[in-house]
Amino acid sequence: MSPRDLWLRFETYHDVTYFTPESRAVTDALGCRGGWMGYFGMRAAPLGAAAPETVTAAFFSFHPRRVARALPDAWRVASPEEFLAARLRGVDGALRRLLPSLDVAEAAELAVRAASAAPLPGRVLGAANAALPLPDEPHLALWQACTTLRESRGDGHVAALVAAGLTACEALVLYGADKGLDAAYLRAARGWDEDEWRAAEASLAARGLLADGLTPAGRALRADVERRTEEAAAAPWRALGEAGTARFVALMTPIALALGRGNDAMRTNPMGLDAVRELTA
Repeated sequence: MSPRDLWLRFETYHDVTYFTPESRAVTDALGCRGGWMGYFGMRAAPLGAAAPETVTAAFFSFHPRRVARALPDAWRVASPEEFLAARLRGVDGALRRLLPSLDVAEAAELAVRAASAAPLPGRVLGAANAALPLPDEPHLALWQACTTLRESRGDGHVAALVAAGLTACEALVLYGADKGLDAAYLRAARGWDEDEWRAAEASLAARGLLADGLTPAGRALRADVERRTEEAAAAPWRALGEAGTARFVALMTPIALALGRGNDAMRTNPMGLDAVRELTA
């Protein structure tokens, strides 16, 4: 079981944080103007009232102007503490709706053990989420642990992209070409315009990474980034041990499948749909 296979299971559980009607309802109730303000407010809240430049750096793939449209205005709508409370309410509502049973105590115990072994140095978002109080209810404790694991893995992935010499837009271009995802969707989702996208394509082509799709060198670079990401994400599972990791997978697979199939927002999101396809492969 590779770290990416594990990622598919905790990522799907984490995704209810943003991609559910319950999530949108709680941020609308705070006074957010649109879904992106709610997204950036909830995801960045563990960092405190962070500046847009800080959030752009931590999230990596978003255009700075997309972040600046939401922050710092979101902190004038509600405090980071209010966003944290709201996202927990949204998660609770979404999980109660989407899962026929919330009997997840064993999965939560394993996830919490794994998340407690996630490395902190260089993992800004992972560490910020690890510092939050652990909810008492098992389904929320599982979500908190999955979120810490998800953000810690993401921090490592960003480090691998930076080490590969990729800009945020270039990384998205390569990802889309590798996964066969619609470029227009990726541009819209992360705030890049067509000229910026074409400039990234030209830069990648000049490096021999992109032609009519990924070149062999482009595929090798993508594979190296994923390898480095998986290596950087392995510590929690080494700490959990082979038996504990296998048990986590067994428990989380049906949960992730139920969420992937029942969460309409995830299934209509090309990146989320790609994760669901991997889960069912």
